[in-house]
Amino acid sequence: MFRNRRPRILVVDDLADAADSLALLLGLWGYAAEVCYDGVTALETARTSRPRGVLLDVAMPGMDGFQVAQRLRAQPEFAATVIIGISGYGDEAYRNRARLVGMEHYLLKPVDLDDLRALLGRVAPARLVFELPERVERLQDVIS
Repeated sequence: MFRNRRPRILVVDDLADAADSLALLLGLWGYAAEVCYDGVTALETARTSRPRGVLLDVAMPGMDGFQVAQRLRAQPEFAATVIIGISGYGDEAYRNRARLVGMEHYLLKPVDLDDLRALLGRVAPARLVFELPERVERLQDVIS
């Protein structure tokens, strides 16, 4: 029952370890995270789960993050969904393309976890707030 009240975040990355680790961390921060490893599955999952936010890897094989964002934005039910692009490519052309397809934010890998948590707190505040145990803080250091 309580889990349903947590803001849903969809994590999309073709690197399973990265996606799974980020979803685990989001869960510890108070979000209900779902994971997809490709663009097609991300679109299907978004339709059924209606996430409040999407953390979207830009460079994926097949359907890339730009295409996923563009297809989500073409559907009225995702107008209020916050789409955050995540990429190792930081040049202005990528950032501009991200804005054009409807990504409100664009973070560079490796993502600064403090910045991500603060951003999510502004755009999709978690309902659960608690202190992270020391082991989890060490995990954050390893992930970043």
